[in-house]
Amino acid sequence: MTTQLFARQPRSVFLLIAIVIIAVAQTPMRAAALPSGFSETVVASGLASPTAMQFAPDGRLFVAEQGGRLRVIKNGALLPTPFLTLTVNSAGERGLLGVAFDPNFAANHFVYVYYTATTPAIHNRISRFTANGDVAAAGSEVILLELNNLSSATNHNGGALAFGQDGKLYAAVGENANGNNAQSFDNLLGKMLRINPDGSIPADNPFFGTTSGANRAIWALGLRNPFTFAFHPSRASMFINDVGQSTWEEIDDGLAGANYGWPLTEGPTSDPRFVAPRYAYTHSGGACAITGGSFYAPLTPQFPADYVDGYFFADYCAGWIRKLDPAAGNAVVTFATGIASPVDLKVADDGSLYYLARGTGGNTGVVARISYNATAPTITQQPVSRTVAPGASITFSVRASGPGTLRYQWQRNGADIAGATAQDYTLVAASGDTGAQFRAIVSNEFGSVISATATLTVSANQVPSGTITQPAAGTLYSGGSVIAFAGTATDPEDGTLPSSAFTWRVDFHHDTHSHPFMAPTTGVTSGSFTIPTTGETSPNVWYRIFLTVNDSAGAAQTTFRDVLPRKVNITLTTEPAGLQLLLDAQPIASPVTFESVVGIVRTLGAPSPQLLGGTSYEFRTWSDGGGGSSRTISTPTANTTYTATYRECRGSARKCTP
Repeated sequence: MTTQLFARQPRSVFLLIAIVIIAVAQTPMRAAALPSGFSETVVASGLASPTAMQFAPDGRLFVAEQGGRLRVIKNGALLPTPFLTLTVNSAGERGLLGVAFDPNFAANHFVYVYYTATTPAIHNRISRFTANGDVAAAGSEVILLELNNLSSATNHNGGALAFGQDGKLYAAVGENANGNNAQSFDNLLGKMLRINPDGSIPADNPFFGTTSGANRAIWALGLRNPFTFAFHPSRASMFINDVGQSTWEEIDDGLAGANYGWPLTEGPTSDPRFVAPRYAYTHSGGACAITGGSFYAPLTPQFPADYVDGYFFADYCAGWIRKLDPAAGNAVVTFATGIASPVDLKVADDGSLYYLARGTGGNTGVVARISYNATAPTITQQPVSRTVAPGASITFSVRASGPGTLRYQWQRNGADIAGATAQDYTLVAASGDTGAQFRAIVSNEFGSVISATATLTVSANQVPSGTITQPAAGTLYSGGSVIAFAGTATDPEDGTLPSSAFTWRVDFHHDTHSHPFMAPTTGVTSGSFTIPTTGETSPNVWYRIFLTVNDSAGAAQTTFRDVLPRKVNITLTTEPAGLQLLLDAQPIASPVTFESVVGIVRTLGAPSPQLLGGTSYEFRTWSDGGGGSSRTISTPTANTTYTATYRECRGSARKCTP
């Protein structure tokens, strides 16, 4: 998930780099489209890049923010003071990524988190804290498990935590963008882990007797980026949501000792070495990454009976929630659409479904609750007070959910506005409109609800203008490049804006989705970042640099510039022709030619021995003389062919002659 971590962006015009200027508006969150009888309510908003959430046994909802804050929603309100603020590395998909509660929380108050620690080297860590009311007790951190040091790749960290019915703590760990990790017993990456609440390792773990040290915590392997997983609260069922590469997203049955096959296979498989997915779907319709997942088995079911024991799961890019029915042959139906980047799902004890969404960037993360009630509408997004210049067009918006057909009527200063019967109401602001108040009445056959009131202020203040001066339009990057950025900004009223008015952000784009790369940084007019040499190997990638400037009156404007990669063609062949090779640990048939970004590290493999046409062959050398049968290369600056040369083996044991 690298996750941003993942917002969908168009990709059609990126061959020409241009500066695109966007006026930042206070656009309301679009309500999810739900089946009749279901309604949605925003529980909390303004969350900074949220990653995970979990209900405490006492009903509080804890939300992890990627930057290291663990927030608390109590009695329906987001508390201003975080439960915990950790020092984390939040590059890419790193950061505070998971939270769980001890089954005996009422007595011991233990809270568990998964986060990317910064010392002594960057690595993911599982720690336990003790709650003291709504904050963590000072000095209460107990480190339970230190995972392997991370490479420069910032994606595929996993991070979900949950306790099973056996009282053990389970953790989902990504393979750090290195497929080989998922099949190795020499590290904890690309695995499901199982430990005791005190950090010790259960002796009945499936590989306890064949591994040593921390690797005895491995419970299952062969996973790419298991971003979330869930236990059925009363049955022996565990589903793992494994984010796929280019084609498949998987829901896997959590089984002790299972190997799910990555990177040797992905999606449906009949290979007896691996456990095939319970359900897999392709990237059609804009889907890209399976994120949240939760069984609908609450203490008090609220949804209709055909939802009970179903499994809800979400897709980050497509913005939908679907329901899988294990009792009906894993039939899948769409439940909700129109959600901006969902990352987690949880079912509350009262039977409502909560989703956590990252929104469109910055502090736009939300927690929303979906309830079933054939009643009057519920306002899901209130009209927002606005300030505009005289003569400017202004739109007030309301969003609501509820069964049946929803009807809208806008009012100005308490009086109906003729013809204003849609979700949005637009007018051209005049000086005399300042102070006018607008609200909407939303109704259906069950009743009506009145929205909050939004006030219009008409001001001559004009929007500032920011310009990105570095990097220059047309700048290309290679792996390892240092990209400098800089900008200037002016405002018609304030003149040249100071550095405090600047906020920079960098996103890494891959195909139709993006990942956070550099978190929003305020207070500088220039800086730089380094392109990783490892991580995503697709050539369909680029970096987008955002600059947002604010004037003293609060008006804002955003520009961005794209930096595209240098790409070359790499050809892999064998001598004799037709033997199999490995590219980034995945089998490929040779010869093959593919695009690669200059400077990005790739792994080449020449399996040996191999059988071709009844003859056995053994690897001898690469055409450039480099490495052994398995090697890494830094993508060169020119088109290059790598040929793996084999020799024929003889004898009944198929051993090569000297």
